[in-house]
Amino acid sequence: QVQLVESGGGLVQAGGSLRLSCAASGRTFSTDSVGWFRQAPGKEREFVARITWTGLSTFYADSVKGRFTISRDSAKNTVYLQMNSLKPEDTAVYYCAAYIYSLPRYWGQGTQVTVSS
Repeated sequence: QVQLVESGGGLVQAGGSLRLSCAASGRTFSTDSVGWFRQAPGKEREFVARITWTGLSTFYADSVKGRFTISRDSAKNTVYLQMNSLKPEDTAVYYCAAYIYSLPRYWGQGTQVTVSS
């Protein structure tokens, strides 16, 4: 089992920044990467970004490219999502997910991000 705990969400004005953290514990060695997803009210959960534990590969949704940066600290088993130039449409619950064989298998409880206009 892998446990994931997100933190760092909150309320920010449009144009502002937030940094989310995802702390992983348990059998993290069984996972190959960690990603972020988000779900806005009335919408389906969508992919945001993903990074391999090696840090060699990163992936982003088109909607966040150039604004969000995913990074990891392997020694701390922690993945970060730096979100800049936030927009009201970025408002959602953000979830961290650990991948096995390139599929999200474990999920955190989510953290709320609200961007006011």
